[in-house]
Amino acid sequence: MMDWSELNVVAILIGAILYAVYGGIYYTIMLGKKKDTPFKQTEGPLKYVVSIMIAFVSSSIVASFVQAAGAEGILSGLIVGSLIGIIITLVYLKNTLFGLVTKKAFYIAVGDHLIIFALLGMVHGMINGM
Repeated sequence: MMDWSELNVVAILIGAILYAVYGGIYYTIMLGKKKDTPFKQTEGPLKYVVSIMIAFVSSSIVASFVQAAGAEGILSGLIVGSLIGIIITLVYLKNTLFGLVTKKAFYIAVGDHLIIFALLGMVHGMINGM
């Protein structure tokens, strides 16, 4: 049984900040203010508030998976984070095959999730190993 009180709050905060900063950079580069983009972004500040909340939840979940796996170190954290990214990729792939997500959106989202969850796994694995 996992001891939730042993989750490293500092690692969760670092992971959440990393997720938010990375997401901001990634989506600015991928979508930006392009006029020809087929994607319609939501207007207003709510999307940023929700994005920050998702960053904290995601970092907490990765922290719990890394701890449950007993991952201590960058490589073992990378493996856990990459597995999470692969699971998310499979979900997006299924949705793309059924026409719920465009191929372009698939590649943008999968690129984001594979990279950020691998990074989060590395951060949590490294801090877990200290």
